[in-house]
Amino acid sequence: MDFKTTLVAKTKKAISDLYSIDDFSIDFEKTNPNFSGDVTLVVFPLLRYSKKGPEETANEIGAYIKKELDQIYDFNVVKGFLNIELTDSYWLDILKKNIDIGVQIPNIGANQKVVVEYSSPNTNKPLHLGHIRNNVLGYSICKIYESAGYEVIKNNLVNDRGIHICKSMYAYLRFGNHETPESSGVKGDHLVGKYYVEFDKNYQKEVQELVDKGMDSDEAKENAPSMVATREMLKKWENGDPETLSIWKVMNAWVYEGFDETYRRLGVSFDKIYYESDTYLLGKKIVQEGLERGVFFRKPDQSIWIDLTEDGLDEKIVQRSDGTSVYITQDIGTADLKYSEFSMDKFIYVVGNEQDYHFKVLQRILKRLNKPYADGLYHLSYGMVDLPEGKMKSREGTVVDADELIAEVVSTAKKQTEELGKTEGMNTDELTELYETLGLGALKYYLLKVDAKKRMLYNPSESIDFQGNTAPFIQYTYTRIASLLRAADQIKFEYPLLLHPTEKDLIKNMHAYPESVLASIRSNNPSEVANSVYEIAKGFNKFYHEISILGEDDSNTRFFRIALSDMVGKTLKHGFSLLGIEMPMRM
Repeated sequence: MDFKTTLVAKTKKAISDLYSIDDFSIDFEKTNPNFSGDVTLVVFPLLRYSKKGPEETANEIGAYIKKELDQIYDFNVVKGFLNIELTDSYWLDILKKNIDIGVQIPNIGANQKVVVEYSSPNTNKPLHLGHIRNNVLGYSICKIYESAGYEVIKNNLVNDRGIHICKSMYAYLRFGNHETPESSGVKGDHLVGKYYVEFDKNYQKEVQELVDKGMDSDEAKENAPSMVATREMLKKWENGDPETLSIWKVMNAWVYEGFDETYRRLGVSFDKIYYESDTYLLGKKIVQEGLERGVFFRKPDQSIWIDLTEDGLDEKIVQRSDGTSVYITQDIGTADLKYSEFSMDKFIYVVGNEQDYHFKVLQRILKRLNKPYADGLYHLSYGMVDLPEGKMKSREGTVVDADELIAEVVSTAKKQTEELGKTEGMNTDELTELYETLGLGALKYYLLKVDAKKRMLYNPSESIDFQGNTAPFIQYTYTRIASLLRAADQIKFEYPLLLHPTEKDLIKNMHAYPESVLASIRSNNPSEVANSVYEIAKGFNKFYHEISILGEDDSNTRFFRIALSDMVGKTLKHGFSLLGIEMPMRM
C-alpha cells in the first residue's frame, strides 16, 4: 500500500472517530507553494459533521494523524486548509527507490491498444507550422502512452486526392513547362505547392475578369475556366483516365519524398500510412448496410443522410445524390478498416479544432451503427498557431513553411550558442548536431508546453531563449549535470539524515513527474509532462546555485548530491524523450 492510500485511510479513521461519521470521501492535494507543507486537506466540507470552526477542525484532524503516522513531521493550518509536512526520511526513501529502479511510469496500459492518427497532410503543398504542431503533438502522445505500457500504432492518413490536388496538377500542366525537382533544385513538396499558389493567382484573375464583364461573383467563381477544367480533371481521375493518373502519381511521388525529408528532420515517424485514394470508397458499403437497417435515410434526390438532431446535432449527408462519397463517409470506412486490422481500444485523431463538429458527428454515426470502437474514439482537438504577423493562408502562399522554419530555428540556435560562448572544444560535426538539437528542441517544446486545446502565438526568438521555460534552458541544465558527472571520480555514499530545502524540493518534483505523465494521458495533453520537466530543471538550478556540489568538503554529502543530480538528469532526459526532444551531452 502506497503512502497516499495509507494517509487517506488514517485520515478517514480520524474523521470517523472524531465526528462519528462513516459515509464520506476525502482527498489530498498538493500544498500551495506559498505555504509550508507537502499535501493539503480542505476541511470545509467536514464542518457540518464537526460542528466546529475550520481552524479547530483542521487542528483536531492534524493532531490525530500526526500521532498515527511516523512519516508526518508536522502540520499547520491556514483557515480551512490542513497542510501536512512529511519527514526528510520519507523523501529520502522516495529518492532511494528512484535511484535503485530509475524513472518508472505506472503500467496502466497493459493489454490495451491505441491507434493515434496524426499529420494527415494534403499532397498539394509542403508542411507548414500548423502541421508541425500536429506532428509533434501526435508523436509525443504516442511516446507518452507507450511509457505507460500501452501498445501504440502511429498512423498517418495522407489526403492525396480531391479538387485541391487537381488544382496543383492543372496549374503544373498549364504553367510548369516540364519542371522537376531535379531540374529546378526545388524540394518536391515545395514545387507542387508553388503550383497550388499559381493556380489560385490565375483563378482569382479569371474570376475578376468575369465579374468585370457583368457576371455575379458566385457564378464567376463556378465558371472560371481553370475551375471548370479542374473539376473535369477530378472526374477523369475518378474514372481512371490513364494520362490524369500518370501526372497525379508523378507529382504525388515528388511530395512524398519531400514529406519524408521533413519528417526525418522533425524526428517523427509512422507505423502505418494510409492514402485517401485507397480508402475514400470504403464507407459506401457501411452506408448501404446502415440504410437497410434504418440508421440512414434517402432523400428524394437520392442522397443519403443521417438525422442527428436528437443528439443536438444536425442532419448530415453521407452520400451525394450521384452516389459519390463525402469526407465523413471515408472516415467511417477507414475507422472500420483500422479496427479490423488492430482491434484498438482507443482511437485518437490529432486534428485542429476547426473539425470539432466533424468528429462529434463521426462518433455519433459510429454509435448508431453499433460499432464496438465508437466509445474509444477521441478527437485531440488543438488550437491553431498564429504568428506575430497574423494568420497563415495556404492559397496565398503566406504560410510559414515547415522546412524554412526549422532552418530558421537551427540558425538562431547557432547564433545564440556562439554568442554565449558555449562551443569551446567542439568540432564541426559536433556543433552541427548541437545546433540541430537545440533548434528543433526549442521549436517542439514551445509548441508542446502550451495546453493543446489553446490557440497559441509562436514567437521563434522567444523559443530559443536560454532562460525561462524553454527547451534550451532545460537542455543546458542537463548538460550541466552531465558535466558534474564527468568530473566526479565516484558516487558512493550513505543517505543523510536531513535534507537541504532545495534537495527536498528536487525530490518532491521528481516524485510528481510520473503523475504528470498519467495526467497527460488522462487529458491527452503533453503540456503536463513539459511543465513538470521545467519545474524539475528550475529546481535543479536553484539547488546548484544555493549549495555546493563538487566543492562540498564532506565527501558523503558531495557524493549524495552528485547522485541526486544524476537522478535529475535521468528524469529530464526521460521527460524530453516523451516530447520527442533530444538531449545534448555538451554545450
